[in-house]
Amino acid sequence: MTESASTILTPWSNFHIMLGSSAASLTGLMFVVITLVTGGERRRSEDGISAFSTPTVAHFGTALLVSMLLAAPWHSLIAPAIAVGLIGLSGVVYLLRVIYRARRISTYRPDLEDWTWYTVLPLIAYGAILAGAIMLFTIPADGVFSLAGGSVLLIFIGIRNAWDIVTFIAIGQPDKPPDKK
Repeated sequence: MTESASTILTPWSNFHIMLGSSAASLTGLMFVVITLVTGGERRRSEDGISAFSTPTVAHFGTALLVSMLLAAPWHSLIAPAIAVGLIGLSGVVYLLRVIYRARRISTYRPDLEDWTWYTVLPLIAYGAILAGAIMLFTIPADGVFSLAGGSVLLIFIGIRNAWDIVTFIAIGQPDKPPDKK
């Protein structure tokens, strides 16, 4: 960690401002759209919300938080590396809980596409954030790319999953769970 934080992070400031602004806007939009599409109806499945809607908002919030932390004027890379590392690790642990919730859903059986977009890709994104934080200690110039990649991936996952959730709600839930094979 011989390089200063400003040497490593300052060239990324516009990127983090844009990413953080996008994450904040998309988070707000998610709240508005879910409210409008459901029309104030009572929620049908707490596990479904915990496995699909809440993680989407959490991904946007994580991208916002990582961007805010990395846009701050740090004097050293130690504090942001630790903070962002804890965020990445927390994301991995959180996704284990999401997987547990998704497996408990009785009204809908997630397919391969759901597992990919709601668990596998977010695990990769949070892993990239965790790896990037660790790399800030050893190879910071590469670490910021890993952090950026993980954060951007969370934004794209969130956009795709928000669309998936909204179309699922708009079209309607199935009357019964699909047959188990």
